[in-house]
Amino acid sequence: MSRLEQMRIPGDPDWDAASAAVSDAYFPHQLNPRESRSSASQADVSLTVIGPLRIARIGWGAEVAIHTDHPGAYGINVPLGGVLETQVGGHSVVSTSGLATINPPDTPADITRWSSTCSIVGVKIDRDFLRHEMDRVGGGPDVTIPDQLDLRAPAGESWFRLVRSIAAQPADDPLLANPLVAEQLAASLTDAFLLAALPDDPVDHHLPRPRIVTRVLDALRADPARPWTAADMADVAGVSVRRLQEGFREYVGRTPRDCLTEIRLAAVHDELRAGATSVTDVAMKWGFTHTGRFAAAFRRKYGVPPSALLREL
Repeated sequence: MSRLEQMRIPGDPDWDAASAAVSDAYFPHQLNPRESRSSASQADVSLTVIGPLRIARIGWGAEVAIHTDHPGAYGINVPLGGVLETQVGGHSVVSTSGLATINPPDTPADITRWSSTCSIVGVKIDRDFLRHEMDRVGGGPDVTIPDQLDLRAPAGESWFRLVRSIAAQPADDPLLANPLVAEQLAASLTDAFLLAALPDDPVDHHLPRPRIVTRVLDALRADPARPWTAADMADVAGVSVRRLQEGFREYVGRTPRDCLTEIRLAAVHDELRAGATSVTDVAMKWGFTHTGRFAAAFRRKYGVPPSALLREL
């Protein structure tokens, strides 16, 4: 099921009500407020659901401890402030702003300290979906996902920027209610997470990169409207996502995603010049799911907003 929704803890909840709301939104857990006189009145949770992926923003407003097994899914907890101390697999992971704790599925985890000033963005990714994407991105069965991710590094920063961008979309956005768009977003976000978390591939100097690049460009030109993910492009090339990105950087000077955007922009431009009557309809037809980013990219490439072409006709 693919949908976006927002939820809040209603009224003035007690700790049981607050815990139940967070369990429904994110993971079932056992909650233990650390201060006997603390109140759940400041507890808050909001939720975005995209297919096999959930993005929850959770704050308790008081210092708490939590036990959970993260059943069936990975849980990536990103503190926006404060301190998050977690015992996972017998060792301690301390995350503050700029770091994320990665909790493996079906594994006991104790958050021994969730400070009163700590709100998190939690990303829940279905275990089987993530492992499927891991195979496509290039991580083999022996690759271990680390227990912490540095969001100050470029790949981690890019992933978290995508998370926040998706979570900021309004719940009634018709584009994001589209199951195909939601599935593409879930795959793109999961792939970006894996690229940030997994170790680099060993370099293969014998890889025929020009042929790989050409093969992918031909596929993009043949079907630019397809909801392409990085892993889809790597499948076409028969290499890992990292290998594909290296080839494009070396021989094209741009990422595969940049090339796809260029191809799509040209298709939109040609159709608008040919007499199309709706910019939004044409943009969606050619795979643009965010109208604001599309309009900005179009203006950068052609020097005018897409609506200007309609006025010329």
